[in-house]
Amino acid sequence: MIDQILACMAMAQEDPENQRIQTRHRMRLVETWGIEDGDRILEIGCGQGDTTAVLAYTVGESGFVHGIDLAEPGYGSPVSVGESAKFLMNSMLGSRIQMDFDFDFLKDDAVLESKGYDAVVLSHSSWYLKSHDQLLAILQKARKIADRVCFAEADLRIEQMEQVPHLLAVLIQAQIEAFKETSRANIRTLVGREDAIRLMERAGWRIVDEDRIVEPELQDGEWEIQYTLHEVLQEAEYMEGLPEKWGDLMQSMGELLQHFESKKMAAPLGSFILIGE
Repeated sequence: MIDQILACMAMAQEDPENQRIQTRHRMRLVETWGIEDGDRILEIGCGQGDTTAVLAYTVGESGFVHGIDLAEPGYGSPVSVGESAKFLMNSMLGSRIQMDFDFDFLKDDAVLESKGYDAVVLSHSSWYLKSHDQLLAILQKARKIADRVCFAEADLRIEQMEQVPHLLAVLIQAQIEAFKETSRANIRTLVGREDAIRLMERAGWRIVDEDRIVEPELQDGEWEIQYTLHEVLQEAEYMEGLPEKWGDLMQSMGELLQHFESKKMAAPLGSFILIGE
């Protein structure tokens, strides 16, 4: 099964072992959500299509997955989201997939005309949003699309010391992003489990099931640590108009993160999973 999915993914051609790990993680998400053969899915924040491909395989030939994303097609590296989508839609799964970029779910009502979605999926996409208010608005509009929402995001509730550096990198990024109006960063708004539950309930969803999974081989912790140390903190040095005390705090946190990096501590955070009806 996993080999069939990987054959449809552009990143699997660039970095097969890492994409195998990412895909295995998404397979566990989709299984936990209870996605079935024949389901019609709207995926908000489809990105490179990591979850899209697994959803498409799971829903089968009679199902359909519509992936939408705010990003422009050229976003992403080493393969852009547009290139990944093209590769995926030209694969054996392509006939059951549609992927649209530069697509603002809150402004474009085209999806409202497509009745009959069985579920709305947000898979590791909430941190890319501008604010909790934007996520709330998305969850509210999703109520008009389907009777079920499937949500997954990295879990800030660490269970082992080795996860601390990943958490620290996330917190550094989130603090810097709090001062920005626009951004292309990986983490723009921090959404924890409690945040997600509160926002889902405010939007009218009732949490009917939840779970937590850990994929120890994911490289997300290592990536976020490196990105924070070598890009995010470098940028922060040139942010103007902010308190000197804040700059000192960023320096202290960065030095602590460097210490953890020297100890080769980079275990990834787990993922929390929610299902709302």
